[in-house]
Amino acid sequence: MTERPAALITGASRGIGAAVARALAPTHDVLLGGRDEAALRALADELPGARPFAVELTDAEALAGAVAGIERLDVLVHSAGVAELGPLSGASAEVWRRTLEVNVVAVAELTRLALPLLREARGDVVLINSGAGLRANPGWGVYAASKFALRAFGDVLRAEEPALRVTSVHPGRVDTDMQRDVRQQEGGEYEAELYLRAESVADAVARAVLAGDDAHITEIVVRPRTRLG
Repeated sequence: MTERPAALITGASRGIGAAVARALAPTHDVLLGGRDEAALRALADELPGARPFAVELTDAEALAGAVAGIERLDVLVHSAGVAELGPLSGASAEVWRRTLEVNVVAVAELTRLALPLLREARGDVVLINSGAGLRANPGWGVYAASKFALRAFGDVLRAEEPALRVTSVHPGRVDTDMQRDVRQQEGGEYEAELYLRAESVADAVARAVLAGDDAHITEIVVRPRTRLG
């Protein structure tokens, strides 16, 4: 019996990460990365071949120990992230450090630790970025800076590791708990019907991962479809 490929998805307890786990579960054994172990176990019970990978991504020692326990890795999807909005004049050093630590440093460190397994598998790295990684707007400076850095990381990883497929995914607004928090920070109404479904973003991720071996989908931009009437 052929062993199924393995995928690790961070931020898998909810939102886009959970949707990606559901999208890849039919074809992959899935490691569900996150901090909420109860939520990860509930999702693992739903998905055959899935198991929790509960670790604090910003704890380098704990992360190294967790990765050391992985025997095979074909796909690494970075979906965990934080967003703290506000003008640059009010962004403290702590906000900068916290945002960059989660959105960039943890991504780079997990990828570095997983590289031997990914190289062996000639695997995929998927970076869930943002429209803010393509265009920076007022009030979004810290978050956008982290996402521009994430895009640069992906571009360099792609060039330095030619055996891997590296895909940057730039969704528009997505109907998630994180988006609710963002809209609260913005002081705006939450209009779920105007946003992408997390499943739509997950479908784009699955298409990149499941593309033929001859294809390397380097960048995906997904925007909500305009509603008329």
